[in-house]
Amino acid sequence: MRDYYEILGVTRGCDEAALKSAFRKLAMEHHPDRNGGCEDASGRFKEINEAYSILSDPQKRAAYDRFGHAGVNGNGGGGSGNGQFHDVNDIFNEVFGDVFGDMFGGGRQRGHGGPARGQDLRYDMEITLEQAYAGSEVEITVPAAMTCQTCEGSGAKPGTSPTTCNACGGAGRVRATQGFFSIERACPRCGGSGRLILDPCGNCHGAGQVRVERTLSVRIPAGVDDGARIRLAGEGDSGARGGPRGDLYIFLSVRPHELFERDGLDLLCTVPVPMGVAALGGEIEAPCLMGGDNCDGERKQTVRVPEGAQTGKTVRLKGRGMPSLRSRERGDLVVELFVETPTKLTARQKELLREFCGSCGEQQHPKSANFIGKAKRFWEDVTGV
Repeated sequence: MRDYYEILGVTRGCDEAALKSAFRKLAMEHHPDRNGGCEDASGRFKEINEAYSILSDPQKRAAYDRFGHAGVNGNGGGGSGNGQFHDVNDIFNEVFGDVFGDMFGGGRQRGHGGPARGQDLRYDMEITLEQAYAGSEVEITVPAAMTCQTCEGSGAKPGTSPTTCNACGGAGRVRATQGFFSIERACPRCGGSGRLILDPCGNCHGAGQVRVERTLSVRIPAGVDDGARIRLAGEGDSGARGGPRGDLYIFLSVRPHELFERDGLDLLCTVPVPMGVAALGGEIEAPCLMGGDNCDGERKQTVRVPEGAQTGKTVRLKGRGMPSLRSRERGDLVVELFVETPTKLTARQKELLREFCGSCGEQQHPKSANFIGKAKRFWEDVTGV
């Protein structure tokens, strides 16, 4: 008896996808209906079916891999030909169903023409960083399909009723058979609903639904970030013929802030520092989004500037950043210092500044002295002087 892997043209270590792909190809090629009832094709098709019924079952495949045909005789294979095979239609529906749906005769039937679930809706909402920080309640207006109150969703004029489609008998689907294929599609006469509306409702024109503007209140949770999504179950379009409503998905985008930049839970803020404060040390005020110690009602945070602070120096204020959406954790407020050079000096100020600069040396400007030393060595290497 031929090896099952050889029959399907696959290796022993192949995965389920490769096994299914090989079976699809061979079954289509050797099906008796496509070969005029040829006995050779029938025998080959039976052989292919037998091999797949064994190798597609993990337990049978393991037994076959270990004991060969002796391990599966009486369990779907074996030389006697009396094994219990899967029904061919069941195998076809399993293997081809994900591509063609219910195309093969004998497969499981699906219900058609019943109430359909309403469409999901999307709403794009822009919020401020302050709203993302503290959370807020926002009202939005959303156009949605609602059940027509005039005909109560039937689509028919009050006092009349839809009639059963005579083309599909109310099933909403029609089936055409060609060879061993049984192709099913939506009924072209009723559009898959299984019903015909001969006298449509004047309000919804037979649709059973009307589109109206709805005002909803949306709770924005504290800590949401750009790209967050909120799902409002049952707030989408109404379902046809009494079907359940769809959902409403709200996609959030956070408007760029003029002072803060968000980095995860941290808030980054660049604050200018007068040159004198940066040199001598002192205190400045930085904006913040929350209250707390050293933070007044105007949302100002006192920041201690160390003596000799340089541009780019950061001061991290613990717990002054964004709240976490799923925990009690909070990020930090990271204040980046930007040392500001004074402008529009008076003659006296310039005189004092020149006097000050003249009194400074390498000790007061260590980075400048270090840079000048490196630059001199570079010039010497280039010029050789």
